[in-house]
Amino acid sequence: MRGPVFLEKLEAALPGAVIGRNLDAIDPWIEVAPDRIADVSRWLKESSEPRFDSLECVTAVDWCEPDPKKAAKVAWQPRLELVYHLWSTAARVSLVLKTSLPRWKNDTPGDLPAIPSVAGVWRTADWHEREVFDMSGVNFIGHPDLRRILCPEDWEGYPLRKDYEMPLDYHGIRGR
Repeated sequence: MRGPVFLEKLEAALPGAVIGRNLDAIDPWIEVAPDRIADVSRWLKESSEPRFDSLECVTAVDWCEPDPKKAAKVAWQPRLELVYHLWSTAARVSLVLKTSLPRWKNDTPGDLPAIPSVAGVWRTADWHEREVFDMSGVNFIGHPDLRRILCPEDWEGYPLRKDYEMPLDYHGIRGR
């Protein structure tokens, strides 16, 4: 990917939106300020060269070490990292967007962190964001139908969080 020219145009169009980058990685990536993810996504689809016309997936990585002894030794702060894989069909090139959120809004367990939805940019984000909401507990602001997609509506918790504890039973059915 023609990194510097591409990145210069993005940074000129949306000052302050890009907060990190590694365009020499196997999967080139840029880190975006969470509140600017929809703006950057729209620019990448509509104005960039190459145009990223496809959102391949959205996932969340839970940077959390639930074991207190191990947590004291890690060099990173607990957070959720959202990863968006983009593809340009015409140019046959990929790009990864990353952004970080606190694990819980205001450090209040159960209070979901929030980020703008990109479902208005790529329709497939509708499903990907619902899966991240359901499994990792991220609220996508402006999503057209944010509800569980894999777990039942009355399920408690977010199974892909590293500190998730599987319930002993569900509606009277013993699970363990």
